[in-house]
Amino acid sequence: MTTTPLTTTPPAPLAVAAPDSARSAHHDKLPPRLPLPRRILAHPTLMHYHRLTAVVLLVNLGLAGYMLGTGGWSTVELPTSQLASLTLANFTLAVVVRQQYIINLFFWLATRARTSWPLRIRRTLGKVYHFGGLHVGGALAGTLWFIAFTATATVEAIRSGSGMPASLVVTYLLVALLLTVCGTALPPVRARRHDLFERVHRFGGWLALALFWALTVLMIAAEPGSRPLATALLTEAGVWALALMTFSVALPWLRLRKVPVAVGRPSDHVALVQLERRRVPFPGSSTAVSRNPLLEWHSFANVPTPGQRHFRITISRAGDWTGALVDNPPSHLWVKGITTAGVANIETLFTKVVYVATGSGIGPVLPHLLADEVPSHLVWAVRSPRTTYGDALIDEILAARPNATIWDTATDGKPDMVALAYRAYREHGAEAVICISNKKLTWRVVHGLEQRGIPAYGAIWDS
Repeated sequence: MTTTPLTTTPPAPLAVAAPDSARSAHHDKLPPRLPLPRRILAHPTLMHYHRLTAVVLLVNLGLAGYMLGTGGWSTVELPTSQLASLTLANFTLAVVVRQQYIINLFFWLATRARTSWPLRIRRTLGKVYHFGGLHVGGALAGTLWFIAFTATATVEAIRSGSGMPASLVVTYLLVALLLTVCGTALPPVRARRHDLFERVHRFGGWLALALFWALTVLMIAAEPGSRPLATALLTEAGVWALALMTFSVALPWLRLRKVPVAVGRPSDHVALVQLERRRVPFPGSSTAVSRNPLLEWHSFANVPTPGQRHFRITISRAGDWTGALVDNPPSHLWVKGITTAGVANIETLFTKVVYVATGSGIGPVLPHLLADEVPSHLVWAVRSPRTTYGDALIDEILAARPNATIWDTATDGKPDMVALAYRAYREHGAEAVICISNKKLTWRVVHGLEQRGIPAYGAIWDS
């Protein structure tokens, strides 16, 4: 669909496409899909997130095979100390890659590539936000190594006839806890019971960390030898791994604070929340906010205002928490940690991009439009934009992108977003498409374009 350029004179109604041009977008032919061998790699099952998970698991599997083959392990009796080290190494990976400073480092490194580099390299670097696959791989491998550790420690306790040592009790508690955390993180459970997943992940993770500390101290104390416990702790690699994990988990909470907010409500569907920070967030970053910091956190894209210290986040009614905030705006919100890079930060890898957004997906896109670091075209499907988001925000968008393609679903119905994205990609000579929408539509657009060889990016809902 090609819209008529939208006027910026408030409070004029938003211009919409003529019916003929609206229909023409639906009849645009998409290019043929890639040959099957190449198309397989674009399937959601083989996205980079899952590939990274598989890489971590395969490295651990290869290491196990090597140790059982020529590395000196016996299938009859495995060394508990080495199993413990492998467990902690994998859990350290799982924890550290979720640290906000590390996430920002990943994005910084990935976006150092110049636009003169071959597109096949840049399009792969653009998948940097799939780093969560390392988290999943490390957590799964660590859990499997710890199950092996538990079985070996149990056999050793039975052979020694020493009864049930305290370290074994802690071990069994840890196995139960780790399996619970992994179980609630399964995609079907996480999708249906996200609040349960979040709380089990948070409190279960904290408890697991405390139990690992207890188990490590008990194991070192039980070792034969004359080393003082303090010396042994300082020279044990596992202790330093636990210290790194503890610091990584605690760091965002050390920056916990309650900040005043000003909330505007252009409609009963949207709240525009204004906050202030000592340092203005960079475009494309997100901030985690909460009304009850121990129970739940929600991340929203920051929309900094050029030249001003304050910034905004756009919150749309999408559930109990967001609905309650829109209906009963708070005077303060809790924030923690630092602002963290989001998917759209990869825009600098390309000479020109197309942003595809629906509804409140305009929130993460707007800061990039205002910063204007990379030439871009906006395709936004939204219901009654001026009524829902207010004249001020719409005029701000139009000032940044006067020729934006804005499809009003209240008058034109639901568009074919893959066709709209492709048409904009082709007509504006873009190198990539970045989609910000709900999970179902994001994946439809991203994978629909990737199967046709077009670089496309969008959130993967792995948090």
